Amino acid sequence: MGLSDDPELQPFLFGLFLSMYLITVLGNLLIILAVSSDPHLHTPMYFFLSNLSLADIGFISTTVPKMIVNIQSHSRVISYAGCLTQMSIFILFGGMDCMLLSVMAYDRFVAICHPLHYQVIMNPCTCCKLISGSFFVSLLNSQVQNLIVLQLTCFRDVKISNFFCDPSQLLNFTCSDMLTNNIVMYFVGAIFGFIPFSGIFFSYCKILSSILRVHPSGRKYKAFSTCGSHLAVVCLFYGTGLGVCLSSAISQSPRKDAVASVVYTVVTPMLNPFIYSLRNQDIKRAMWRFLRKII
Repeated sequence: MGLSDDPELQPFLFGLFLSMYLITVLGNLLIILAVSSDPHLHTPMYFFLSNLSLADIGFISTTVPKMIVNIQSHSRVISYAGCLTQMSIFILFGGMDCMLLSVMAYDRFVAICHPLHYQVIMNPCTCCKLISGSFFVSLLNSQVQNLIVLQLTCFRDVKISNFFCDPSQLLNFTCSDMLTNNIVMYFVGAIFGFIPFSGIFFSYCKILSSILRVHPSGRKYKAFSTCGSHLAVVCLFYGTGLGVCLSSAISQSPRKDAVASVVYTVVTPMLNPFIYSLRNQDIKRAMWRFLRKII
C-alpha cells in the first residue's frame, strides 16, 4: 500500500502531505471554533457547516496520518483488521460529507423558498434529527460495504495500488464471483450517493425557480450569495468523486488512480475551509474575532 516507490520522492511526499493535513485540520477546526464562539452564528446553516468541518477532519484523518507514518518508517504494510477498519471509517466520513451537503442544500431551500416558516421548520430538534439521520445512514452504508468486502477469501498478503484501503480495489482480490460483488458494491454506492445528490439537485431547482421570481436584482444577488459557497463545495466534492470513478473505470494506470484519489480525499477537505471563509463574510468576521481573543 503506497503512493510511490521512488525513495527520492519520499521526503517531498512526507512534507507535502503533512503540510496539507495540518492545513486541513487547522482550517476546519478554526471554522468549528469560530461558529461555536460567535452567538450570531448559532443558526442551522452554520451548525451544519461546523458538522461538515468535523466530518472533513475525520475524512482526511482516516488515510493521511497512516500514510505519513508509513513514509517516515519506510513501511507500507497494514494489517487485515487495520485495512477493514480504515475502509469502514473512510466510507463513514465520506458518507457523512455526502449527507451533510444534502442537508445543507435542504436548509438553503427552506430559507429561500419558505423564509417565513424557516424558524419553525429548521428548529433545533429537527437539526439534531437531520445530523443523527445523516450519521446512521452513513454508518449503514459503511457496514454494508464492509460486509461485502468481508466475503473475500483471498484478501491476504496483497498489494494495493493506492495509499489507503480502497474498497473498489479490494474487490479485485476476491476468490468468489467478482462480477456479483462489483454489481452489489456499485449498486449500494449508487443508492447511497444518488439519493443525497437528488436531494441537492431538487433543492437547487426549487431555489433557482424561487430566485428568478424575485424582481429586485439586489435581493437576487443576496439569495445567490448565500448558496455560492455551498454550491462550490458540492461541485468540488461530486466533481472529484466522479473523477475518481471515471479514472478507475477508464484508466489502467495505478498511478493515475492514486493521484485522483489524493485530489478527492486530501485536496477537497483542505479547500472547503478556504471556500467558506473567503466567500462568507460572517465566517470571516467570526474567525478574526476568535483569533483576536486567543492572540
